[in-house]
Amino acid sequence: MKFELDDYHRGVTDEELIADLKRVALEIDKKSVTRDVCDEKGKYHSTTYIRRFGSWYNALEKAGLEKTRTPMNLPEEELFQNLEEIWIKLGRQPKYSEVQKPLSKYHVATYEHRFGGWRNALEKFVTYINKEENVSSEESIKGLEIEPSTRHKTSRTINWRIRFIVMKRDNFKCKNCGRSPATDPSIILHVDHIKAWANGGETVLENLQTLCSVCNIGKSDLE
Repeated sequence: MKFELDDYHRGVTDEELIADLKRVALEIDKKSVTRDVCDEKGKYHSTTYIRRFGSWYNALEKAGLEKTRTPMNLPEEELFQNLEEIWIKLGRQPKYSEVQKPLSKYHVATYEHRFGGWRNALEKFVTYINKEENVSSEESIKGLEIEPSTRHKTSRTINWRIRFIVMKRDNFKCKNCGRSPATDPSIILHVDHIKAWANGGETVLENLQTLCSVCNIGKSDLE
């Protein structure tokens, strides 16, 4: 028998690759195909598609299929927001073994694959959060002009990064009653203006506080 090297599909056309990807989708009766399914049922390995089209997303798009969500293409902010929610529930930095369902939407392996390690993911998260702290203080808005339509220098909306900074400063506890999700999972924390927005309060760290849902409603009733 003649000894020959395996054919790694270098001569296969784009059309042949796409046709086989569509065939797999039809076979499993799905609108999309994951890399694992492609490797199992397809004629060509998923890496062949990535080398040819630049990414798995691009290959799916060429085939007219829906894009699958993998650790490498999930929006970075979505992963960070999930990490923020875990941090708030625990009242502290999450441990490697804790990042799994039902506490976390994504498994710790997702963060490892995306950021090259769990510690790297945490460091990226901290860097992302700290960018907000530099632009959300009273000092940082001194030079800003008041927006005529709102009569404020800042937006009323408290984004999730500001919320996390405030909650961390307040030790993930209600400033009024001291309750925390870490000791009572039924507690839901909010971040609210100390001086109400309607009364001229700005959305800056110094004018924000952490309150549980009960105390926050009570505060609103008094305003």
